Amino acid sequence: MNRLFGKGNKAPPPSLDDCIQKVDTRADTVDKRIAKIDAELKKYKDQMSKMREGPAKNAVKQKAMRLLKQKKQYENQSDGLRNQAFNMEQTNYTTQNLKDTQATVAAMKSGLKEMKKEYKKVNIDKIEDMQDDLEDMMEQANDIQEVMGRSYGVPELDEDDLEAELEALGDELGMDEDADFLNEAANVPEGDPASSSKQPTSADGQVAVDEFGLPQMPAT
Repeated sequence: MNRLFGKGNKAPPPSLDDCIQKVDTRADTVDKRIAKIDAELKKYKDQMSKMREGPAKNAVKQKAMRLLKQKKQYENQSDGLRNQAFNMEQTNYTTQNLKDTQATVAAMKSGLKEMKKEYKKVNIDKIEDMQDDLEDMMEQANDIQEVMGRSYGVPELDEDDLEAELEALGDELGMDEDADFLNEAANVPEGDPASSSKQPTSADGQVAVDEFGLPQMPAT
């Protein structure tokens, strides 16, 4: 029925941002008027400083007083407009914080719902069973390695017997080295100047040995 009588939908109310912008524009306009009055007051003040007391100076003073009253009114208007803008900015800030909080809560609810959905796919008992199976498999693998590393046909020997054999082995090695040294000394060619001059010999031409059966040291 409203459309038939020429009434359309109501216009949406202005936003806080639009209102703040309008109030700031008005406050800027008032501030410009105050700045203009300040400039005129400065001229009147300079003019009065050069004038003598009298009717002319009083007339200029009255003009300056009227401008000063206008300035006070404009300053009150500017302060009121700035306070309005500040209050709307605080309201807008609080409203935006509430919207952000609602969006955060909605996101957290969605995340919690998704977390519960994914958690249902996880079975902690199955995970524990899997860990137990893995531990058993590792133990079985170690047992297999131990079995595969067994030695076959190795006789059981006494530690004391092994130590005695090791000492005897060392004595045999020392005797072999002494025998090799004696053989080398006995195989020195006869008539060798170096050997005849350095190595002592017996009466039959053999290498002279000491009481221990070792070659004697050459005389220096």
